Amino acid sequence: MHRTQIQLPDDLYRRAKAYGDEKEMPLAEIVRRALERLLDCYPGTVPAAEWKLPTFAGGATLVQLEDLKRHANDEEALRSLPHQE
Repeated sequence: MHRTQIQLPDDLYRRAKAYGDEKEMPLAEIVRRALERLLDCYPGTVPAAEWKLPTFAGGATLVQLEDLKRHANDEEALRSLPHQE
C-alpha cells in the first residue's frame, strides 16, 4: 500500500469527514472507495480495436423497420396539417 498526500477544498474535506464520522470510517477509506468506484465507472482508454458497442438482449422485434418508418412519416404528415377546431 502507498501513502500519498492530497489537497481538498475545505467544503469537500468537511463533508467527507462528516460522512466518515457518521459511518465510523477514516477519510483514507472513503477516498479509496471513491477512487475504486470512479475507476470502475471510467476504466480508462481502451484501444479502438478492442472496444465494442454495448449490446443487450431485447427480445423479438415487435415492429418491422419499414412499418416504423411508415408510421413516423404518417405522424409527421398529420402534424403538418392545419389545426382544425
